[in-house]
Amino acid sequence: MTGRITFWFEFASSYSYLSVMRIGELAAARNVAVTWKPFLLGPIFAAQGWDTSPFNIYPAKGRYMWRDMERTCAARGLPFCRPQVFPQNGLMAARLALAAAEEDRIEAFAKAVFQAQFGAGSDIAREAVLKDCLRQSGLDAALMQCTQNSAIKSALRAQTDEAIAAGIFGAPSFTSGAELFWGDDRLEQALDHAAGAMI
Repeated sequence: MTGRITFWFEFASSYSYLSVMRIGELAAARNVAVTWKPFLLGPIFAAQGWDTSPFNIYPAKGRYMWRDMERTCAARGLPFCRPQVFPQNGLMAARLALAAAEEDRIEAFAKAVFQAQFGAGSDIAREAVLKDCLRQSGLDAALMQCTQNSAIKSALRAQTDEAIAAGIFGAPSFTSGAELFWGDDRLEQALDHAAGAMI
């Protein structure tokens, strides 16, 4: 690999769905390795005085986002179903993603969770949904017990702190060296930077 990018994503983030479903292929085409890092936006939003997604705080922005998701998913051939609750509680999914990373299955697991949430409208806070995602990604459903593992809990907190230290304020975000790129529409630019194709 000629470069490396760090991919910061939040399971409750609608636009993270778009990036999760395409970053692997796009990165491989540029010979760029991807470090997958789930984190929690809750503490970042709370520091700004928000108790929910800005897409809920600002209704016009929220209406635009959902229509934008419909258009973009249709254009990319991705299934889309607006979940009944937004944002969803992605805490258990994030902890499981860290456990999946130890089995080298984080990409497959993340794709399964996002497809369940934004492709099928399922509630990813439900254990049954997450167990199904584990099975779909080639992992044992018994891995659910890792959501209560103290080391996994600490690792997720540390990863969220790392995101804050990197200046991350939303998801998806990408870091290439000291450079920060925010949003699915900046994915190609971030990958080009990691591949050394831009300043």
